[in-house]
Amino acid sequence: MALNIDFDAHNAEVREVWEAYRSGKPIRVPMILGISSRFTVLSVEANQLGYTYEQYFTDPDVMFEMQLQHQHWIRHNLVQDVELGVPDAWAIHVDLQNSYEQLWYGSDLRFIDGDVPDTPPFLTDENKWEFIEQGPPDPFGGWMGRAWEYYGHFQEKAKHCEFHSRPVQVAGLPGAGADGVFTMACALRGPTELCLDMYVDPEFPTELCLDMYVDPEFHHALMELITEATIQRIYAFRERLGQPRESTVWGYADDSIQLLSGDSYRELVLPYHRRLYDEFGPDGPNSIHLCGDATHLFKTIRDELRVMTFDTGFPVDHGWLRRELGPDVTIQGGPHVEVLRCGTPASIRQETKRILESGITEGGRFILREGNNLAPGTPPENVRAMYEACKEFGRYSD
Repeated sequence: MALNIDFDAHNAEVREVWEAYRSGKPIRVPMILGISSRFTVLSVEANQLGYTYEQYFTDPDVMFEMQLQHQHWIRHNLVQDVELGVPDAWAIHVDLQNSYEQLWYGSDLRFIDGDVPDTPPFLTDENKWEFIEQGPPDPFGGWMGRAWEYYGHFQEKAKHCEFHSRPVQVAGLPGAGADGVFTMACALRGPTELCLDMYVDPEFPTELCLDMYVDPEFHHALMELITEATIQRIYAFRERLGQPRESTVWGYADDSIQLLSGDSYRELVLPYHRRLYDEFGPDGPNSIHLCGDATHLFKTIRDELRVMTFDTGFPVDHGWLRRELGPDVTIQGGPHVEVLRCGTPASIRQETKRILESGITEGGRFILREGNNLAPGTPPENVRAMYEACKEFGRYSD
């Protein structure tokens, strides 16, 4: 059921909320939603064109059209603190989901009914060192080259296209950022295999491990290759896009670090994160997106990488996290996506209220969102229940 609201009044309120938030004098907690194309592609109600992810990935015209349909549906069905209704111009981008980097490194692409595409690990004991010897891939090779072909196609198509009487703009393509060097290492090698590569027990001699992998040298070689390849690609993309080479603030993600203890993170991954942030966000304040629960690492990340904005997943103890990080750090998070998909409006209202009253709003640097990435099939009325609870319980006293 489409939203029955006054879009002009809503958009004016949204502007007021964000202006107050950014000025450091918030009137209430803002609410946003993380919604990728999977929400509409995998939704019977929202995917009125009936396209599959195989069509979406392999036909740029399908991706172009589906991106527009996605935006129109979101803007007319899911209430949040963003502009709703028909915009002055539509902004679309080349979208290869979280598959683009694995594909660039050589993973196979598998399409699965009712799910996003899969890129299974392919580095085995037999081929892993050969992969290292090949060095970083061409920044514009393989699927990255294909993304650029789609990008050019989009630009040409947009010149002669209107959607609901509004022009279409092409906003970008994957590859100018990164999904995380440790996450990518897990994706290419397999998380179990990589963790075994990393594992060293000083009381258990390596020569006795028999069938265990235990190969920390490979872990570091793989992390070094991925880190260097990421840096080379981002600089190459910035140059081709006409963007400045240098930056002082950077946003990043690396979801798989939730697998690690604090000591393991410091020893085995932080040096590579530090290199990336020193390269692209030397001054800060930087940001990071971390699905799952990596909150035991947040203080280290704040102090070592100049990160002052954390986009969280689930499970998260919001009150504890605010006490852990202090009032000056921006935190984004909220109800579990399955609560939003399967709960009732009453239960969602109660969960939203619980989070907002946990202490997370201290300092005025909290942004409510789903935790994390709105699931296909989430009823719009459940999103509205979350939004209404945010407006009621997320207000700051004068």
